[in-house]
Amino acid sequence: MKKLFFRFCFRLTGWKMKGQRPDLKQYVVIVAPHTSNWDFFVGVAARSISGLKSHFLAKKSLFDLPVVGWFMRAVGGFPVDRSRNTNMVDQVVELFQQHEEFIITITPEGTRSYVPEWKTGFYRIAHKAGVPIVMVGFDFEHRVVEYREPFYPTGDMEADLEFIKSYYRSIKGKHPEKGVI
Repeated sequence: MKKLFFRFCFRLTGWKMKGQRPDLKQYVVIVAPHTSNWDFFVGVAARSISGLKSHFLAKKSLFDLPVVGWFMRAVGGFPVDRSRNTNMVDQVVELFQQHEEFIITITPEGTRSYVPEWKTGFYRIAHKAGVPIVMVGFDFEHRVVEYREPFYPTGDMEADLEFIKSYYRSIKGKHPEKGVI
Protein backbone atom coordinates (compact mmCIF):
# COMPACT_ATOMS: atom_id res chain seq x y z
CA MET A 1 0.00 0.00 0.00
CA LYS A 2 2.82 2.37 0.94
CA LYS A 3 4.59 1.59 -2.34
CA LEU A 4 1.45 2.44 -4.34
CA PHE A 5 0.99 5.68 -2.40
CA PHE A 6 4.54 6.84 -3.10
CA ARG A 7 4.32 5.78 -6.77
CA PHE A 8 1.20 7.91 -7.03
CA CYS A 9 3.01 10.84 -5.34
CA PHE A 10 5.97 10.48 -7.72
CA ARG A 11 3.68 10.35 -10.76
CA LEU A 12 1.67 13.33 -9.51
CA THR A 13 4.81 15.45 -8.99
CA GLY A 14 6.59 14.32 -12.16
CA TRP A 15 9.35 12.30 -10.47
CA LYS A 16 10.68 9.07 -12.01
CA MET A 17 12.89 6.21 -10.94
CA LYS A 18 15.80 5.12 -13.13
CA GLY A 19 17.91 2.00 -12.63
CA GLN A 20 17.27 -0.70 -10.06
CA ARG A 21 18.12 -1.42 -6.49
CA PRO A 22 20.78 -4.15 -6.45
CA ASP A 23 19.81 -7.55 -5.10
CA LEU A 24 22.62 -7.66 -2.53
CA LYS A 25 22.42 -8.22 1.22
CA GLN A 26 24.99 -5.62 2.24
CA TYR A 27 26.11 -2.31 0.77
CA VAL A 28 26.56 1.40 1.39
CA VAL A 29 24.17 3.67 -0.50
CA ILE A 30 25.41 7.19 -1.10
CA VAL A 31 22.88 9.87 -2.03
CA ALA A 32 23.94 13.20 -3.47
CA PRO A 33 23.69 16.05 -3.81
CA HIS A 34 22.18 16.66 -0.38
CA THR A 35 21.08 20.31 -0.47
CA SER A 36 17.57 20.46 0.99
CA ASN A 37 15.16 18.99 3.51
CA TRP A 38 13.16 17.83 0.47
CA ASP A 39 15.88 15.20 -0.08
CA PHE A 40 14.53 13.31 2.92
CA PHE A 41 11.00 13.13 1.53
CA VAL A 42 12.17 12.21 -1.98
CA GLY A 43 14.39 9.56 -0.36
CA VAL A 44 11.61 8.05 1.75
CA ALA A 45 9.39 7.84 -1.35
CA ALA A 46 12.14 6.37 -3.56
CA ARG A 47 13.08 3.90 -0.86
CA SER A 48 9.49 2.69 -0.59
CA ILE A 49 9.01 2.46 -4.36
CA SER A 50 12.22 0.45 -4.84
CA GLY A 51 11.69 -1.73 -1.77
CA LEU A 52 14.99 -0.65 -0.22
CA LYS A 53 15.27 -1.56 3.46
CA SER A 54 18.02 0.78 4.53
CA HIS A 55 19.23 2.57 7.61
CA PHE A 56 20.62 6.10 7.65
CA LEU A 57 22.62 8.37 9.90
CA ALA A 58 21.27 11.73 11.09
CA LYS A 59 22.32 14.30 13.65
CA LYS A 60 21.50 13.31 17.22
CA SER A 61 19.53 16.48 17.97
CA LEU A 62 16.77 15.33 15.59
CA PHE A 63 16.29 12.18 17.68
CA ASP A 64 15.91 14.27 20.85
CA LEU A 65 12.64 15.76 19.58
CA PRO A 66 9.68 13.66 20.78
CA VAL A 67 7.68 13.01 17.60
CA VAL A 68 10.55 13.59 15.15
CA GLY A 69 12.83 11.22 17.08
CA TRP A 70 10.23 8.47 17.07
CA PHE A 71 9.66 8.94 13.34
CA MET A 72 13.39 8.96 12.53
CA ARG A 73 13.89 5.66 14.36
CA ALA A 74 10.77 4.15 12.75
CA VAL A 75 12.13 4.81 9.24
CA GLY A 76 15.59 3.38 9.98
CA GLY A 77 17.56 6.27 11.44
CA PHE A 78 20.63 5.98 13.66
CA PRO A 79 21.60 9.06 15.72
CA VAL A 80 25.09 10.51 15.23
CA ASP A 81 26.63 12.72 17.89
CA ARG A 82 28.87 14.92 15.76
CA SER A 83 30.18 16.78 18.82
CA ARG A 84 31.95 13.69 20.18
CA ASN A 85 35.11 12.20 18.79
CA THR A 86 33.78 8.68 18.23
CA ASN A 87 34.95 6.39 15.49
CA MET A 88 31.78 6.19 13.44
CA VAL A 89 33.50 4.20 10.67
CA ASP A 90 34.33 1.33 13.04
CA GLN A 91 30.86 1.44 14.59
CA VAL A 92 29.16 1.07 11.20
CA VAL A 93 31.63 -1.60 10.03
CA GLU A 94 30.72 -3.53 13.18
CA LEU A 95 27.04 -3.32 12.20
CA PHE A 96 27.91 -4.92 8.84
CA GLN A 97 29.77 -7.69 10.69
CA GLN A 98 26.87 -8.30 13.07
CA HIS A 99 24.08 -8.45 10.49
CA GLU A 100 23.87 -10.75 7.49
CA GLU A 101 21.64 -8.18 5.81
CA PHE A 102 22.58 -4.55 6.38
CA ILE A 103 22.29 -1.55 4.09
CA ILE A 104 23.08 1.99 5.16
CA THR A 105 22.41 5.22 3.28
CA ILE A 106 24.84 8.10 3.72
CA THR A 107 25.07 11.57 2.22
CA PRO A 108 28.74 12.27 1.41
CA GLU A 109 28.34 15.96 2.29
CA GLY A 110 27.10 15.08 5.77
CA THR A 111 24.94 18.22 5.80
CA ARG A 112 22.56 20.25 3.65
CA SER A 113 24.83 23.29 3.90
CA TYR A 114 27.65 23.94 1.45
CA VAL A 115 30.91 22.24 2.38
CA PRO A 116 34.05 22.43 0.20
CA GLU A 117 34.70 18.66 0.22
CA TRP A 118 32.83 15.43 0.77
CA LYS A 119 33.39 13.50 3.97
CA THR A 120 35.07 10.17 3.23
CA GLY A 121 33.45 8.03 5.93
CA PHE A 122 31.13 6.30 3.44
CA TYR A 123 34.14 5.17 1.43
CA ARG A 124 36.14 4.03 4.46
CA ILE A 125 33.11 2.11 5.78
CA ALA A 126 32.55 0.29 2.48
CA HIS A 127 36.23 -0.51 1.99
CA LYS A 128 36.77 -1.70 5.56
CA ALA A 129 33.54 -3.76 5.58
CA GLY A 130 34.29 -5.20 2.13
CA VAL A 131 30.95 -4.09 0.70
CA PRO A 132 30.09 -2.17 -2.47
CA ILE A 133 28.95 1.42 -2.78
CA VAL A 134 25.68 2.05 -4.62
CA MET A 135 25.41 5.58 -5.99
CA VAL A 136 21.96 7.16 -5.99
CA GLY A 137 21.38 10.59 -7.47
CA PHE A 138 18.52 12.95 -6.63
CA ASP A 139 18.26 15.09 -9.76
CA PHE A 140 15.78 17.87 -9.00
CA GLU A 141 16.29 19.50 -12.42
CA HIS A 142 14.99 16.41 -14.25
CA ARG A 143 12.98 14.97 -11.31
CA VAL A 144 14.78 11.65 -11.42
CA VAL A 145 16.05 9.35 -8.69
CA GLU A 146 18.69 7.11 -10.26
CA TYR A 147 20.31 3.93 -8.94
CA ARG A 148 23.74 3.09 -10.37
CA GLU A 149 25.42 -0.32 -10.50
CA PRO A 150 27.36 -1.33 -7.36
CA PHE A 151 30.93 -0.03 -7.21
CA TYR A 152 33.53 -1.97 -5.24
CA PRO A 153 36.19 0.25 -3.63
CA THR A 154 39.70 -0.61 -4.82
CA GLY A 155 41.55 0.92 -1.89
CA ASP A 156 42.82 3.81 -4.03
CA MET A 157 40.57 6.33 -2.33
CA GLU A 158 41.62 9.30 -4.46
CA ALA A 159 40.95 7.54 -7.79
CA ASP A 160 37.76 5.90 -6.52
CA LEU A 161 36.36 9.20 -5.21
CA GLU A 162 37.10 10.86 -8.54
CA PHE A 163 35.20 8.08 -10.32
CA ILE A 164 32.25 8.43 -7.93
CA LYS A 165 32.18 12.24 -8.15
CA SER A 166 32.27 12.08 -11.96
CA TYR A 167 28.79 10.52 -11.86
CA TYR A 168 27.36 13.25 -9.63
CA ARG A 169 28.74 16.23 -11.59
CA SER A 170 25.74 16.33 -13.93
CA ILE A 171 23.12 15.99 -11.18
CA LYS A 172 21.43 19.12 -9.83
CA GLY A 173 20.17 19.18 -6.25
CA LYS A 174 17.24 21.31 -5.08
CA HIS A 175 19.74 24.09 -4.29
CA PRO A 176 22.67 23.53 -6.69
CA GLU A 177 24.73 26.32 -5.11
CA LYS A 178 25.03 24.18 -1.96
CA GLY A 179 26.42 21.18 -3.82
CA VAL A 180 30.07 20.22 -3.44
CA ILE A 181 30.68 19.19 -7.02
